[in-house]
Amino acid sequence: MGKQIKSRITRKTLIYKTGVEYGDYTMNHVLGCSHGCMYPCYAFLQKKRFGEVKTYEEWCEPALVDNTLELLEAEIPKYAGKIKMLHLCFTTDPFMYDYPEIQSMSVEAVRKANAAGIKCSVLTKGILPFELSLLSHDNYYGITLVSLSEEFRQQYEPGAAPINDRLAALRALHDAGCKTWVSIEPYPTPNIIKQNLSDILSAVSFVDRIIFGRMNYNKTITAYKERKAFFNQCAEDVIDFCNKNRISFHIKEGTIS
Repeated sequence: MGKQIKSRITRKTLIYKTGVEYGDYTMNHVLGCSHGCMYPCYAFLQKKRFGEVKTYEEWCEPALVDNTLELLEAEIPKYAGKIKMLHLCFTTDPFMYDYPEIQSMSVEAVRKANAAGIKCSVLTKGILPFELSLLSHDNYYGITLVSLSEEFRQQYEPGAAPINDRLAALRALHDAGCKTWVSIEPYPTPNIIKQNLSDILSAVSFVDRIIFGRMNYNKTITAYKERKAFFNQCAEDVIDFCNKNRISFHIKEGTIS
């Protein structure tokens, strides 16, 4: 069954331009995110700052944009020919774990975009549905993965999908011929969790693209004196791994000092 949406909202617009490297345009058809990431989550901080949500608890109760498909029908013709890649999503999660209505809406949104010749990029801490394999193979399907530890996931991503389930869904899409990617961001320092980046890279060695970035907005990070050298080395390791395995990569701005 999954969880039920308790709140619905409407918006006047949905698609907007962004400077993110994995999508020149984006859409956010949900307000909030049940994953409740404790890095802390930049999207929660942003929405709280601008008064769209008041508390962490409110943020964790997602509100679905009820007129998503109607907005797409009106806006897609305006942007067709302009959008190189439409990203789902920048300030929420399109395949929010255990929310089937959000997942279904996201699949339909990608389907509508593809029908107009628009490629989509997807990023989730949920489980990518295999149904996506039936859509355009020009799309890119990705997961966020900063640790292989379930203990870490339960502490920092309490509402997100289990690590192995995320990986299995991504692998299934890859095996079906889809383009896949992984975002290793925000990557934590050793004073938060001791782990080998090489283990994570090996686990996602089948993907077409890797994005790597440091953790921000966290006081524990700033207390780690060797953080600059640490992230420099991590970035170098990612670059070396990707070059050896012929994987496209991007190191987020500010990661290398």
